Amino acid sequence: QVQLVESGGGSVQAGGSLRLSCAAYIYYGYTYDSYCMGWFRQAPGKEREGVASIEPDSTTTYADSVKGRFTISQDNAKNTLYLQMNSLKPEDTAIYYCAADLPPFKGWVGWKYWGQGTQVTVSS
Repeated sequence: QVQLVESGGGSVQAGGSLRLSCAAYIYYGYTYDSYCMGWFRQAPGKEREGVASIEPDSTTTYADSVKGRFTISQDNAKNTLYLQMNSLKPEDTAIYYCAADLPPFKGWVGWKYWGQGTQVTVSS
């Protein structure tokens, strides 16, 4: 069982930066560094989309819309996932969710564990 808790959302002007954090609480089974971890987002009226992921071997995958602006990272000693978001745009406004699942990486579908989400609002 894995519990994920996001933090770090907020409001920022276009061009600004935010860093999201996701603390993972693992109650039994595999250790944190065994999991694929990911960030997703859902904007009002739109479907949820994958933003970035990191696999146990540190392989990262990014959505085209955030490449070069967002960076996913993690601190295995702290069981914490991060998303550094730079050069934010109004279209980045969404609820951002942290997710986890065991390998292999399956793309943006079928992730097993989800956080509650944190709101990111980017104003023009």
